[in-house]
Amino acid sequence: MIEVSAPGKLYIAGEYAVVEPGHPAIIVAIDQFITVTIEAAKKSGSIQSAQYSDMPIRWTRRKGELVLDIRDNPFHYILAAIHFTEKYALEKGKQLAFFDLKVISELDNSNGRKYGLGSSGAVTVSTVKALDAFYDLQLSNLELFKLATLAHLNVQGNGSCGDIAASVYGGWLAFSTFDHDWVLERLKQQKITDLIASDWPCLRIEPLEAPEDLRLLIGWTGSPASTSDLVDQVHQSREEKENAYQQFLKDSNACVTAMIENFQQGDIEAVQEKIRENRRLLAQLTTISNVVIETEELKKLCDLAEKYHGAAKSSGAGGGDCGIVIVDKKAGILPLMSAWEKAGITPLPLHVYHLGE
Repeated sequence: MIEVSAPGKLYIAGEYAVVEPGHPAIIVAIDQFITVTIEAAKKSGSIQSAQYSDMPIRWTRRKGELVLDIRDNPFHYILAAIHFTEKYALEKGKQLAFFDLKVISELDNSNGRKYGLGSSGAVTVSTVKALDAFYDLQLSNLELFKLATLAHLNVQGNGSCGDIAASVYGGWLAFSTFDHDWVLERLKQQKITDLIASDWPCLRIEPLEAPEDLRLLIGWTGSPASTSDLVDQVHQSREEKENAYQQFLKDSNACVTAMIENFQQGDIEAVQEKIRENRRLLAQLTTISNVVIETEELKKLCDLAEKYHGAAKSSGAGGGDCGIVIVDKKAGILPLMSAWEKAGITPLPLHVYHLGE
């Protein structure tokens, strides 16, 4: 049996702007995982995920394509990952086989509510990783990222795919998304192996070393949000205020570029100032788009963190889910944890995950 895992992620800075090619974000992988096991089967296969149902869904093949035994299924990301990875495997001359695939997630709470830790990205990456081992494809990290990205885009349609990068590479990352139109156009024209082997315009995945005394704290508001819906809303409203949106992109670019330099210089105070600046920029985006990014619960989370010497902001699309705080390790965190709990905010005991840990 093959068993692989992929970590979840959190956005630290650069949200919304990162969906535009070439605009940077800082993302971190965290130590909660989606694990996929896969083992060979004979005349049919199965897919099982406790996130959706305790019962496995059976599948077979027709004309070389995986076909489920039931019509309605919630396994879109898993199926897309299988589809693209097996297409790649066929182009590499591999013989397709049956398998039983099982998914176990730590990225939701015990009631199945999502924390906003990138579960769709992690399940896509871990499925591709499992099939990489199953078919002995020997994918590099960049090839794994690109295959998982094609699968993820096929389902979600928008987003930067930064969560895919975090799940593949681990640790702290500087990330800029690729030209989606370029990739999707070539997907129609080229073999997947050729597309995976080519350079993708604007793509940047660069590991970052966090300042030695930097500590990341994460709070959960208890209110889940839909990233794809929020990104769609912002894009629909931006058309009316294009100049203001372009200024937001320019300011976000400058802010995150400076923050990346602050990371490289090991300057925690400068990182904290840029976190605060990014929070203000997201507030401006709310004014431009009328999309609520920092909810009342997230505002409470951030304001309490500032009171206890942290720099805080919403993480990812906002609208609920998590907020992040950057503090100096020398500062005590227990008063903040206590204040959060009194305010109904759940501190999440998560840490940065580096590959090989």
